Amino acid sequence: MAVPKQKQSHARTTQRRAQHKISAPTYNECPQCHSPRLPHRVCPVCGSYKGREVIAADEGEHTA
Repeated sequence: MAVPKQKQSHARTTQRRAQHKISAPTYNECPQCHSPRLPHRVCPVCGSYKGREVIAADEGEHTA
């Protein structure tokens, strides 16, 4: 079984952990209304997914 011979320094530990960051979410354009939306999700503006209306879109009521 492999055992480290010496303790890893704090600098090496923090440099390694600096790479463990979360990436920003990617957004795709909705093919119906061209608003940004998350991939593989129902569009929050028009309510469509894969070319068909899944949920009824709100008429004029948009919360910012």
